[in-house]
Amino acid sequence: MHRHIAFDLGAEGVAAALAKMLGAPAVLSRFSRLLIDPNRGLDDPTLIMQIADGLVVPGNVGLSAEDIAGRLDRFYRPYHAAIDRAVEAGIAAGKPPVILSVHSFTQAWKGVPRPWSAAVLWDKDPRLPLPLLKGLHTIPGAKIGDNVPYSGQLKGDTLYRHATLRGLAHALVEVRQDLILAEEGQAEWGAHLARVLNDVLRAAPGLHTIEHHGSNTGACCGKDHDYG
Repeated sequence: MHRHIAFDLGAEGVAAALAKMLGAPAVLSRFSRLLIDPNRGLDDPTLIMQIADGLVVPGNVGLSAEDIAGRLDRFYRPYHAAIDRAVEAGIAAGKPPVILSVHSFTQAWKGVPRPWSAAVLWDKDPRLPLPLLKGLHTIPGAKIGDNVPYSGQLKGDTLYRHATLRGLAHALVEVRQDLILAEEGQAEWGAHLARVLNDVLRAAPGLHTIEHHGSNTGACCGKDHDYG
């Protein structure tokens, strides 16, 4: 429970600091992704991991359909319902929201160092990712990645179901974990992101409009499309 397999180390502190600085709502999960991963689609085989980074997860072996349904009802669906409420409140107020998902990644994987300080993951809608990447490159000494060390093209993930399908501008930011393990680092990166996002939100056109750009994962989207 103290390893990256259980949760994204430091991400909560960065997201909370960012939300406070922007005066924006943040939805945070209160459960480990070892229980069920809220950033996976319902048909994703890694929704409930039996093996994580080479470690067998005993509590996930041999689960019944009833066990899985219970986790969906108690944890997964309430998390996504909370996001739905926040998004719909913005749309109802006449200002479709911009959605930013905050994650963190390990500084090395299988012995190979990861050089990026942070990265932007995205799919097909360029409205937020491109100016966000440009802005993050202004952080002194930071090396910024584009769709590394993971890809933002994941059908059924949080941004797919809440932003891509709705036509909302969105992006996922990953920060390297060794930079945000302490509160000071979390506050520092929250401030970096807040500065960049403030500039982007003021300057980038069309961020608060509904535009369906589709997905590189396959055909979608539209207000009548339901996922899960």
